[in-house]
Amino acid sequence: MFVDRIDAGRRLGESLRHLRGEDVVVVGLPRGGVPVAYEVARTLDAPLDVIVVRKLGVPWQPELGMGAIGEDGVRVINEEIVAMADLSPGELAVVEERERAELERRALRFRGERPRVPLQGRTVVVVDDGIATGSTARAACHVARAHGAARVVLAVPVAPPDWTSRLAGDADELVCPQTPAPFFSIGQFYTDFSQTSDDEVVAILERAAAQAEHVPADRPDPVQGAEVAVQAGPVRLAGHLTVPENARGIVIFAHGSGSSRHSPRNRFVATVLNQAGLGTLLFDLLTPDEEYDRGKVFDIGLLARRLVEVTGWLRGRPEARELRIGYFGASTGAGAALWAAAEPATGVAAVVSRGGRPDLAAPRLADVTAPTLLIVGGRDEVVIDLNREAQAQMRCENELAIVPGATHLFEEPGTLEQVAELARDWFVGHLAPVTAR
Repeated sequence: MFVDRIDAGRRLGESLRHLRGEDVVVVGLPRGGVPVAYEVARTLDAPLDVIVVRKLGVPWQPELGMGAIGEDGVRVINEEIVAMADLSPGELAVVEERERAELERRALRFRGERPRVPLQGRTVVVVDDGIATGSTARAACHVARAHGAARVVLAVPVAPPDWTSRLAGDADELVCPQTPAPFFSIGQFYTDFSQTSDDEVVAILERAAAQAEHVPADRPDPVQGAEVAVQAGPVRLAGHLTVPENARGIVIFAHGSGSSRHSPRNRFVATVLNQAGLGTLLFDLLTPDEEYDRGKVFDIGLLARRLVEVTGWLRGRPEARELRIGYFGASTGAGAALWAAAEPATGVAAVVSRGGRPDLAAPRLADVTAPTLLIVGGRDEVVIDLNREAQAQMRCENELAIVPGATHLFEEPGTLEQVAELARDWFVGHLAPVTAR
């Protein structure tokens, strides 16, 4: 049915495309679930992590789980089985202590010094290479909830026909493209079901982390800036303002969901703009507490109002008072940027969207007057179509630039540099001071 775990992951990813665009984290179950999860994460443009769990087995019947433990002291106990086994607190503690030591060893081995990807308030897709008894997957779902997941999706390539009746209470959504009968073992549905090693898990996680944080190694030296507190209505938002000497304009960055002013990609683009004499303001559209509210993360109207308020704040700054302002929007931030640009009061002179979702501003696109550049990766076909549809609704000067070979995150070598150069040239051309004749 599947060639190997890579094939299974790609096919499972297609079954999960309805989650694309949500605030998703994909977690694989070591070891065999990790290569499957990697392909799912690539399809969903989502960060990848692992959930390291250890089943707590009844001492004289280890295959019978009486609970599970996860990182940071997460503990899920099945009190019914503990009572049935007539275990004392001391006996339970012995099992837990032994498994906790093994869990910490594995977590350190797989993740190294990298911090866990936060799950709080997000949709967590728990992925394994298949379901047999489901005990490990069930424990992982409980651990995800204990870490604050707003919604848990359990996704596997293959499972027995009755798997939903056994696991329906453990996840909010169950996804499995193949439920064949008869079902004897997961391996019978793979041509290659060879064991995944610890080293392979580590390599996959390192590759995913590098792709998620990819910026060119030869980045230019940053221009000195300063942290600022931006008042936007009732909230204060953290930002980073950089204004080079004799700046020719200033660009406000609107980040996408799950991102912030610390985004390495946007900071790279900002540095390229700074080197070209453009000021930049990178700020967080939401407060730290609000970032866990999925309703606010995708509330384009709210994000756009914040952007309008921040624009007014910036115009009051002495170093920006005489400068023309542009917006750089990434992902969902592009929708907020275009929505805000449609407000006449902002007076925005140019907009650039990177891998953006201008369709999220569909009701306001016809009102945008600022010249707009839409940059999309050549392999991000769905987003290309969305940008073309949005472009057809725009009446302002606009262009669609497709970066060949690039996917949604522009992680391929040389592609982020192209984004930065396109943005730089667009802003330099449209933010230059107007000279009197």
